[in-house]
Parts: sequence; structure tokens; C-alpha cells
Amino acid sequence: MSRIVERGEPFFFPGNHVGCLLVHGFTGAPEEMRWLGEHLAKQGYTTLGIRLFGHATHPDNLTRARWQDWMANLEDGYHWIDGACSQVVVIGLSLGAMLTLNFASQTTLAGAVAMATLWEFPPLAQRLRPIAHPLSKIWRFRTPSEPSDWRDKDAERLNLGYPVQPLRGLSETYDINAEMRSSLEHVECPVILIYSTGDSTVPTDHAQQIYAALGAQDKTIVRVENSGHLLPRDAERDVVFSAITEFVRRVTGDAP
Repeated sequence: MSRIVERGEPFFFPGNHVGCLLVHGFTGAPEEMRWLGEHLAKQGYTTLGIRLFGHATHPDNLTRARWQDWMANLEDGYHWIDGACSQVVVIGLSLGAMLTLNFASQTTLAGAVAMATLWEFPPLAQRLRPIAHPLSKIWRFRTPSEPSDWRDKDAERLNLGYPVQPLRGLSETYDINAEMRSSLEHVECPVILIYSTGDSTVPTDHAQQIYAALGAQDKTIVRVENSGHLLPRDAERDVVFSAITEFVRRVTGDAP
């Protein structure tokens, strides 16, 4: 088994009775949620950033990952932090956001935060999905060629993630997206959706589609403009942190 890379470990900050469970994105690491976790910890919250299976080790490990593994990681983290707290808010980015919303449809939460959440994959990905498994035996890794959408270049240089995307792992993100879409009507807890108009991975109009499909009555969309896909690391992270903090305070009744 590959070792966890430096700075790739899960993190935990003890705090009060309100727990914040943070879930990173595809090919990323807990590190991409750490600055947010540190901010929430400074507000007094108990904060746990989990590591999804196959991440922060070696890309080969993602070829063995299944979306059920990632859901199990989230569930384990939830039970861990729920044992220490009376209320839990789950906060996810990208893949972590899809897992968060799917989990919120099955579990009683104080609230759910979903950042840069994909509503559906592009048509080409949908056409390739039926052959993705056999194709992945020949074409194991995809090297992203899209231009960077980072605004904070110093933060980009510090970012920890895989330089390639395992095709087998990508097919699992497609499947958890389908699971999420079918479960949104069953999400009843308060939800905040956060997007950036500068995100080159997820179009901001996906926010309205997810918003409309959510069963929750208490739901909000927040948009920023000067960030890319990794909202809790990029240039407007302080705006994102503030929006999430206010949401956590409101839904848990935990006044500063």
C-alpha cells in the first residue's frame, strides 16, 4: 500500500459541540480543505477533514477506488465527529460536494455546504461512460490539458493533488453524480451552494439546476467571481469562509 504523501493526511481540530466535516475533491487531498478547517476551528468549531480512498498517495490507487468507498469514508468521518458533537454540518468541494449532498439525503444533518457541484457531465463523458471500464485498461490516465483557472498563483503552487486523472476513477465520479441527482429531492436539511463564475470545470448555471432539484426549503446560492474551481484555496477564499461560517452559525444556532 502506498504511503500518504507529505501534507496529505486527514486533519482534526477539537472545539465546541458543533462539528464541521470537510470533504475534498477528486484527485485532491484533505490539504485543499485545511485553510477552511483552520478558519472554522478559530471560530470554535470541532473540525475534521477526511481523506477519500485512493487520494494523497499514488494515482494508481484511484484506479481501485469505487464511489461506495468514498461514501463509506464520509460515513466513517461523520460517525467519528458525531460522537463528539451534538450537531454536524458536512462541507464538500466538487466530488466532495456530490458525496455531501448524497449523504445529506440519507442522514439527519444540521446543514450541508456544497461548493462547485456538478449537476451533470458533458455529453461526451455521458457517451463514453458505458465503455469507460474496458477503455480504462488501455487508457489508464488522462492528463488534463485545460488552462488553469486559478487566480491566486501562489496558492496554486502550494496545491496538493495528482497531475493525472485515472479514467477508472473518473467513471466513479460519473456514477456518484448520478446517485446524487436521484437523491436531491430527499435532502431536507438547510443547504448552501457556492460557485465561482471563473470556474472552468463547473458552469455556474449548474447551481440553479441543483437548487431546483433539492427537497430542502432552506437553500441558498452564493457566487463569487475572482476564483477558479478550488474555492476554499483560491483568491476569494475569505469570502467563501465567511459565507460558510455564517451558514454554520445560523443553522446550528451557535452565536459567536
